[in-house]
Amino acid sequence: MGVEIERKFLLTSDAWRALGEPVLLRQGYISTDPERVVRVRVEGTRGVLTLKSKSTGATRGEWEYEIPLADANELLDRLCDKPLIEKYRRRIPHAGKVWEVDEFLGENAGLLVAEIELASETEAFDKPTWIGAEVTFDPRYYNSHLVRHPFTRW
Repeated sequence: MGVEIERKFLLTSDAWRALGEPVLLRQGYISTDPERVVRVRVEGTRGVLTLKSKSTGATRGEWEYEIPLADANELLDRLCDKPLIEKYRRRIPHAGKVWEVDEFLGENAGLLVAEIELASETEAFDKPTWIGAEVTFDPRYYNSHLVRHPFTRW
């Protein structure tokens, strides 16, 4: 089984904008049930199907499979809940880790979130100066929640 241990933070400044190349992501959800999330994503020219189990703390099971780009686009258009999540992602190395900074578009425009994946929930890590409040355990910031409750309607 794959395991994802992820922490999520808001941002305090735009200093991250000069770091990393933005890549457009489009993603949608076939299931947003917290027990079994099923996500389809197009990242650049790559299609990905991801299944995630219920979170326990900052940890959950995760299985990810590359799928044909045409299939991913068709699933996004025909099966996924709307609105789709659209965002630019930058992968920014810092102190031996990679931070993923998401700048949301469309219905979630204005939302900026940074995530870091860890080897354990207790792993220590260094935060860049532009990292702010932690929102790991706030379900409003889950991408699967943003489909039903977009940031622009908060």
